[in-house]
Amino acid sequence: MDASPGKRKNATTDATGEIWDLRLYVAGQTTKSITAFENLKKICEEHLAWKYRIEVIDLLKTPQLAKGDQIVAIPTLVRKLPTPLKKIIGDLANTERVLVGLDIRSASR
Repeated sequence: MDASPGKRKNATTDATGEIWDLRLYVAGQTTKSITAFENLKKICEEHLAWKYRIEVIDLLKTPQLAKGDQIVAIPTLVRKLPTPLKKIIGDLANTERVLVGLDIRSASR
């Protein structure tokens, strides 16, 4: 998984100057982990333009990082910024659920 598309240093910010800081916790290169990353990348490209950064954290390599964000299941997406912190568990296949869960789109749409 290459998180580089969202991690470009020339990412622009929105009118508020905010970049969406997202962490995707996975455990290796499983089908579910790869699917979650691909779904997240697609959602970010379609709805956040260049206003996002994705950090993929492989808990098989760095398990101690799970404690900081209280990760209990994988894959888990954590929105660090903008605050407040939000979490979504699963492969992120339900785009509408992800958009609402991250506060990109309201539930009433």
